[in-house]
Amino acid sequence: MTGRGLFITLEGGDGSGKSTQAALLESWLQESDRVVLRTREPGGTDFGAEVREIVLHSTGHISPRAEALLYAADRAHHISTKVRPAIERGDVVIQDRYLDSSVAYQGAGRVLDADEIRGLSLWAAEGLLPDVTILLDLDEQVARGRLDSARSRFDRLENEKSEFHGRVRAAFLELARAEPARFLVLDATLPVERLAALIRGRIEPLLASSIDAGSDAS
Repeated sequence: MTGRGLFITLEGGDGSGKSTQAALLESWLQESDRVVLRTREPGGTDFGAEVREIVLHSTGHISPRAEALLYAADRAHHISTKVRPAIERGDVVIQDRYLDSSVAYQGAGRVLDADEIRGLSLWAAEGLLPDVTILLDLDEQVARGRLDSARSRFDRLENEKSEFHGRVRAAFLELARAEPARFLVLDATLPVERLAALIRGRIEPLLASSIDAGSDAS
């Protein structure tokens, strides 16, 4: 199948199940003969992998504004070199975290100006917004329990206190309320397959639209 590409992002707190749902969505799309790019921020490029190591695993202090700028630098390079070319080819991009994570984590979590963080992210990405954003909403205490049972090492953000993650969750939900046409908010405590079905239900009409758009363009 060919047509205009799609840009799908998954958002939510750590432990909400984004990686699982991204993998299931990728498999479903590939079964429909769509070319899929599955990626993440930070870390979707070689440069991004270096940024990821700094922002998530550095043992030293990073000031909130420096952290925000590092994420923006990763985003600028990632979108320019990997994501936008894939969309222009007609591929479906599934991305774990994007600008909404910056607004939630650096804006609300680090108590920076959310509008400034969003503006920085949009500048870095040259205005690119997702076609749809899947928000997997999960209580921060439940999320922490999932992380505790799944791993022994936590990154800099996962190690933040409950109050930090509470602000992040509230920010995600506020972003979804502000852009209901873009967001699909799902209860991350639902069974994995139920979540996957709900996500497919939102994506399927977009696939048809993208194919129609490609046919019209040709």
